[in-house]
Amino acid sequence: MTTLDWLLVAGYFVISFGIALYFYRRASKDTSEFFLSGRQMPWWLAGTSMVATTFAADTPLLVTEIVASDGIAGNWIWWNFAFGGMLTVFFFARLWRRSGVLTDVELVELRYDGPAAAWLRGIKAIYFGLLLNIVIIGWVSLAMETIIDTLFPGLTLFGQTEFAVLGATYSASLVVTGLLVLVVAVYSLLSGLWGVMVTDFFQFFIAMGGTIALAVLALNAPEVGGLSGLHEQLDDSTFKMLPTVTFGKAAEGAGALALSGLAFVAYIGVQWWGSWYPGSEPGGGGYIAQRMMSAKDEKNSLFATLWYTVAHYCLRPWPWIIVALVALVMFPELPEGEKRAGFVMVMREVLPPGLLGLLFAAFLAAFMSTVSTQLNWGVSYLMNDFWSRFVQPEAKERRQVFLSRVFTFALGFLSLLVTANLDTIEQAWGLILSASAGLGLVLILRWYWWRVNAWSEIAATVTPIALVAVALLLPEGVQVPGLQADFPLNLYAVVAFTTLVWLAVTYATRPTTQDTLDHFYRKVRPGGPGWKPVARRHPGVEPDAGFARLWLDWLLGVAFVYLTLFGVGKLLLGSALLGAGLLAGALGAAAFLWRDLSGTGAGTIFAADDRKTLAREQADGA
Repeated sequence: MTTLDWLLVAGYFVISFGIALYFYRRASKDTSEFFLSGRQMPWWLAGTSMVATTFAADTPLLVTEIVASDGIAGNWIWWNFAFGGMLTVFFFARLWRRSGVLTDVELVELRYDGPAAAWLRGIKAIYFGLLLNIVIIGWVSLAMETIIDTLFPGLTLFGQTEFAVLGATYSASLVVTGLLVLVVAVYSLLSGLWGVMVTDFFQFFIAMGGTIALAVLALNAPEVGGLSGLHEQLDDSTFKMLPTVTFGKAAEGAGALALSGLAFVAYIGVQWWGSWYPGSEPGGGGYIAQRMMSAKDEKNSLFATLWYTVAHYCLRPWPWIIVALVALVMFPELPEGEKRAGFVMVMREVLPPGLLGLLFAAFLAAFMSTVSTQLNWGVSYLMNDFWSRFVQPEAKERRQVFLSRVFTFALGFLSLLVTANLDTIEQAWGLILSASAGLGLVLILRWYWWRVNAWSEIAATVTPIALVAVALLLPEGVQVPGLQADFPLNLYAVVAFTTLVWLAVTYATRPTTQDTLDHFYRKVRPGGPGWKPVARRHPGVEPDAGFARLWLDWLLGVAFVYLTLFGVGKLLLGSALLGAGLLAGALGAAAFLWRDLSGTGAGTIFAADDRKTLAREQADGA
């Protein structure tokens, strides 16, 4: 890194903190401003913030490892979530905005009632806001530590390579990563969600611009020789965009992702709706729901989520994939556990002074946008759904904002302790998806079926965790059909058993009280046959309608995402005619979708105009 590189990095920090200081006074008004930007966020800013948050420091490295192991097709482990993403766009974004809650966990006590709802809200606040959140920040920080180690081998800080604290030893790169987390905590606690989102917007374009520049330079490196060089030096199967699927026996891949027919169906037909995963929750949730609820109105909420889904799957992956392919050519002998470092090694090899600093700043941007969102979102749970609900409900707004800032710093510190004790995130995806298999269906149906209650969600949350624990602890020789299968085949057994359990619990426990159901129905106005018993009591409420059109829009949205994803990929990798054909199909799907959203179809999708929605919100507040 030259002086120019470090000046670029310093400039990035100056701008980020300038944004934080600009929004400090606004964030100090109340918790709605701190956590939801006063519900005044335009769609383009909310959607870009979603994309920036999921563009973490670990994602390019993980994609590099996936491509090294299973070719481009290996990305179906996360590409399949586009089905659920589009479901959130058309069926749930409006409902989240109407709900008027501060966090998605608060929805629990809007939708359910009684001690079970209170317990569920408190448990979810601690589980997601604290325990799971610090693990997520921890593995993102671990990726940042890998980047620093690779870019600056033998790094010293104050002349030391290691530091001893409380009997434990920490590398200089981990200490630097820890300092970065604390820096993020400071500007997050200063600026609230407005500052986080505006910084995300700025960080997203730095990160995207940097990775595109890296992909272009890497592809034209002498050792690679452009697209033709890539094709000459790598097996053709590496470039396949669809998995190799066989029926009757396990598939054996030769570079491409190889799946049995059952495994492929589990990815395409079960995982995206059955399992919970951060950023891809069925029905929306977490920081995605936070952004939807911060939007100006229902239309901005829908378009924010639509923009996020398109950008997440169509814009971001290809620069990472190209660099991952280059890494296979430049560093073919990297051992299995270190293939993710290939991305950073390509940076070090091909980038000239100035651009290396820009790319390092891009990784800092990706890292900091994710951590700042995780901190703000996690603290919203701890403050709104635990402290203000159970510990100090009478606290004034300024007191709550002050405590939110204290919690932000504490959460950042705890995540550093987790990072120091993490070695790998190899199996994190499969483990989280398995331990939440079956929960997704409840998160979807609670919006569209009145009979789902708090005990349903408790059963669907606890059962898959217990099943995964049983599978891990069973002694050798003891087999439970399907439960001990490898991911994703284990999803069939876990989803099926979890669904049976929560349905049995639903019918064995009393329904949510009529008053709570009536209030939820009047406020959120969900449509569909699942609310008929409640709808008969409220003939004056206008629920959502036009579900046939919504399903058509969902299909068009899914088609648009995959046609664009593969069309861009084919163009970049040398199949110009096929790529152009796929992109023409994508444009056709987009044209129909746009006509439906902006023309006569908008009257169906948005059951009430923005003025009526605002009037209802004001009446509910009164």
